[in-house]
Amino acid sequence: MNKKLMAFFLAIAVIAGGVWFYNWVLGDTLEASEPIQAVPLEIDTPTSEPLSDPDPTEIAEPVPDATATEAAVSVAEVETGADPPPDLTRYTIVQAESQARFTIYEELNGVPTDVIGVTDQVAGEAAINLADLSDTRMGVILVNARTLATDESRRNQAIRNRILLTDQYEFISFTPTGISGLSGSAAPGQTFTFRILGDLTIRDITQPVEFEATVSVDSPERLTGTASTVIAKSDFNLIVPNVPFVANVGENVTLEIDFVLAPA
Repeated sequence: MNKKLMAFFLAIAVIAGGVWFYNWVLGDTLEASEPIQAVPLEIDTPTSEPLSDPDPTEIAEPVPDATATEAAVSVAEVETGADPPPDLTRYTIVQAESQARFTIYEELNGVPTDVIGVTDQVAGEAAINLADLSDTRMGVILVNARTLATDESRRNQAIRNRILLTDQYEFISFTPTGISGLSGSAAPGQTFTFRILGDLTIRDITQPVEFEATVSVDSPERLTGTASTVIAKSDFNLIVPNVPFVANVGENVTLEIDFVLAPA
């Protein structure tokens, strides 16, 4: 085989490899299957009995089995073992005024950058008794990973294709297992800080995490707040692919939700 022919086949191989690598990291991914919906919170079900699974037609994709039967938890159940009281109002996250996001450090083309990815496709419900906040119950929080977006399209595709595998795992879920530091009654103008313990599922890995939350009572019809936590990439086996324009990606990821709650 002469040198020209060898060079020709080598060029073809390089081009084919480049196309494969592009599709592997930066190729198109599936769009969100439909606007996200909250897993229904059954506030009338005694907490001593398992909650029924949500109707699969009410959400775009089932919540992992490990969390579906624990869709809500009350402070009363965790701390005293008591049944939930009847004076609960169901609140839901107002998507148009809410946002989930992540923040991670990276060097992009040699420039230190705090990468922020955001989405308004976040859903969840809570049952709250403003006269006694210790009765609060929280449902599963869902975030549609396919809709997370940063300021760089190539990064978005790499996150969806090779890190979060969003074609296979459309949702990130957080299932509360306990609430700490929330008590007393709430009146308009008051702000409360507390912790939410639960199980965070990213792709097929679930780990316990703890969110620090702050909620302000604007009125009985509007609660505003934020919740945040820091996770390690390695705990969820989140591996950043080696690409020429990215280096020195941080280990820690900050997860935050800014939310507005209104009566359902």
